[in-house]
Amino acid sequence: MTIIRIVAVALSAFLAAPAVVSTSPARAAAPYVPCPAVKPPVPPPAAPSPPPVGPADLAVGGESLATAGLSVPAGAPMAPAVTATSWVVADLDSGAVLGGCGPHEHRTPASVQKMLLAAALMPHLDPTQVVEVTPADLQDLDPASSVMGLVPGGRYSIESLWLGLLLKSGNDAANVLARVGGGAAGRQGGVQAMNDEAHRLGANQTHAATPSGLDGPGQYTSAYDLALIARAAYARADFRRYIATRVAEIPAEPGRPGFSITHDNTLLDHYPGTLGGKTGFTDLARQTYVGVAERDGRRLAVTLLGAETAPLGSLGEAAALLNWGFALSPDASVGRLVAPDDRKHDRPLAQLRAEQHGQARAARSLPWVIISGSGVAGALAVLLLAAPWRRRAARAAAKP
Repeated sequence: MTIIRIVAVALSAFLAAPAVVSTSPARAAAPYVPCPAVKPPVPPPAAPSPPPVGPADLAVGGESLATAGLSVPAGAPMAPAVTATSWVVADLDSGAVLGGCGPHEHRTPASVQKMLLAAALMPHLDPTQVVEVTPADLQDLDPASSVMGLVPGGRYSIESLWLGLLLKSGNDAANVLARVGGGAAGRQGGVQAMNDEAHRLGANQTHAATPSGLDGPGQYTSAYDLALIARAAYARADFRRYIATRVAEIPAEPGRPGFSITHDNTLLDHYPGTLGGKTGFTDLARQTYVGVAERDGRRLAVTLLGAETAPLGSLGEAAALLNWGFALSPDASVGRLVAPDDRKHDRPLAQLRAEQHGQARAARSLPWVIISGSGVAGALAVLLLAAPWRRRAARAAAKP
């Protein structure tokens, strides 16, 4: 019995020890293919180098997206040459990423950041609520920046503010919405809500420092993240209605006349099937754009960052990329837009697959190790498994 107990203890310790699975190193990035590019006639001003992207974040949505270069389906026609330094074309409904250039690379967003403000706060603000504009909402705005025309002491509905934000890229509207949506924490609370929403969506390259997209310290996004944000925003009927509005009337108030605001996204009337879009520009970000168009039952989103005014500008480049995307087969893809509850993006897909393969291999091999293992562990396993059989055989032999 003493030997059996020793064997049992030893085997228990052996089985309790964690299995060590040897796997090959995870591939951190897809092979680099240069993006088709057009050299702008005027070189853009120098900008600080963005922070690098870690291997886990590079692989979000698929290993083919883990590149600073071009990612397109095998056999697909060449993507159009553009000045944008990163872009993504994705199917808004299926979540398939059709192609991209540096999809996860950090870039400065400019006013396309306002879509994150909408995704974060639109579900929580009553569109009929009327709020009063404070001097603090307007005091830090660049006079040359885009505004919807709010005045201190003016009272506006939340719906009017959303229209001003999305049609005229109103930085004044962004400040008010962030302050109201931020509750006791004010505007900074609204910015925090934006960062919380980016985290929930898996937009790992996105950090908001301002609600409007005006440049701020450490403020970045990526073309892939913007596609995630666009998908979340376009899932809402109210957002789709606001972003597709051509002209909105802001009601008059006592002592203040009403006024009209017109959508500044010209693709609404010049690119067939456009469902809306958001432009952006700062000296640091250059031209940025997020838009959605529908054709033959497919809704494609295009996101681009770092474009120049010539030769096509962000809107012309967006149209060219949409044409390329619609020409692809509906089942063509190089990756996917992750869902908010998909936590697998915490590690590279190659690493996860290697671990899953190793775990399955270890599970399949465990019975064989117990039966025919080598060395001390195998001998102990054989002795332990054999002992009950030997006792049963002895008892049977002793019966008359």
